[in-house]
Amino acid sequence: MRIGPIDLQTPLCLSPLAGYTNLPMRLTVREVGGLGWATTDLVNARSLIERNRTALKLVETCIEDRPLAIQLFGAVPEEMRDAAVMCEEMGVQSVDINMGCPVRKVVNVGGGSAMMTELTKTAELVRGMVAAVKIPITAKMRLGWDENNLTAPDLARTLEDAGCAAIFVHGRTRAQGFTGRVNLDGIRTVVEAVKTIPVIGNGDVTTPEAAKHMFDVTGCAGVSIGRGAFYDPWIFKRTAHLLKTGELLPEPDFAERLRVLRLHFDRYIEFYGEERGAKFFRKVAPWYAKRFGPSKPFKRDTIRISSRADFEKCLADYVVWRERFCDEAGNLLPKFAPDPMVASFQRDEDDPAFQRESIPVPKGPVEVW
Repeated sequence: MRIGPIDLQTPLCLSPLAGYTNLPMRLTVREVGGLGWATTDLVNARSLIERNRTALKLVETCIEDRPLAIQLFGAVPEEMRDAAVMCEEMGVQSVDINMGCPVRKVVNVGGGSAMMTELTKTAELVRGMVAAVKIPITAKMRLGWDENNLTAPDLARTLEDAGCAAIFVHGRTRAQGFTGRVNLDGIRTVVEAVKTIPVIGNGDVTTPEAAKHMFDVTGCAGVSIGRGAFYDPWIFKRTAHLLKTGELLPEPDFAERLRVLRLHFDRYIEFYGEERGAKFFRKVAPWYAKRFGPSKPFKRDTIRISSRADFEKCLADYVVWRERFCDEAGNLLPKFAPDPMVASFQRDEDDPAFQRESIPVPKGPVEVW
């Protein structure tokens, strides 16, 4: 798979997730293996031009974080163009335009999903960005505004003509938000709409098997994974192996999960400083715990960590607790099952990771996000 002049080692991409796909996350997943392409959290083009501190932190990168795209949102052509030039000067490999975000604060400024409703205006904006830089410009979209306006195929053709190097498409409409199931047939219509550029599918990919199914059904050139990478940072490595050999690698054991958890935490401390990094990591640690087995003691303690010492104590206490009450696979030992105190810590993530109810997403009607 190629994006512009760039050959990807695998056709597997890390989707941008607000508040999560920062440099520590990207480096951790890259080290685990199998990742071909990553994109930053979405960044307001105007904020980047103004060198807003938060915006600059979102796009912070390093030599090991390659290949990388910075995802921009905005609707003012001059701002998007100038922000793309800034991104190129930073040394990243691509700029991605967010045309899929359904959140109101993005849509209200004409960015995100709103760009799918005005094809001519969007095409002109893209042409200006393509003309201003040498690195490839890509776009992330949804299938359309709602079921009555499935504009993605037309938009994909328009963007290809405007010079886009690749299309990332989430198989839901803006009106759906994150509800319902991903529409693989809808993604396939986008694949069939373009002539030469790759289309990368996205949505509900939380297992290697789900990624392979998306490839098989849609004919997409690549698959982009978001929340699934938090349940299983090894998903890229395991999916790449499945695609290459047909063999499904076993899930990592507890020791390997702890190793990568510590690595991820260390990078948060290095990136944000000890206190801020520890506090920010409170929302990351529970994702790892979803594969620990009974994990309520761990999650109860992680919401209070404020330092490296807090984190290490929390982890050490949990390891002792787990060794006492569970086997190596994380199953509660039968002799403790009748104990009501221990039973209260029973595995609360027995449902498979692909069940969307357990994945945090915005709540309520999409209009109020």
